[in-house]
Amino acid sequence: MNRPYRVVVAKPGLDGHDRGAKTITRALRDHGFEVIYTGLHQTPEQIAETALQEDVDAVGLSLLSGAHLTLFPRVMEELRVRDLADVMVFGGGVIPEADARALREQGVAEIFGPGASLKAIAAWLERALDERHDLDAHAPG
Repeated sequence: MNRPYRVVVAKPGLDGHDRGAKTITRALRDHGFEVIYTGLHQTPEQIAETALQEDVDAVGLSLLSGAHLTLFPRVMEELRVRDLADVMVFGGGVIPEADARALREQGVAEIFGPGASLKAIAAWLERALDERHDLDAHAPG
């Protein structure tokens, strides 16, 4: 890991199941990330505001309610409004592959389904943020 990355893990909308979010929060923390878990029933505005206040590198969204095609893009829009378009968004939950493809096409970096390996998720996030960090470090300006 190039540096300790900061990640918000959030539960947008009315989804009341947070076992997966708490599990990924612990796994990312144990991997070396600084993780802020927002708790249940967060609005896209609250999630983006937390990302701004905590100066995070990534936002992980956990959603089981089926509202992913609405809430993920709303969170991304709220990040853009706050000039945080560079914050990487990834997600997890019970999301059909066609919907996961649509979310990736809209800029979500990755979607993880049930049974995804916690080690693989942490390794992917580290690699993706390291690559982004390396690109930013070598960008002219």
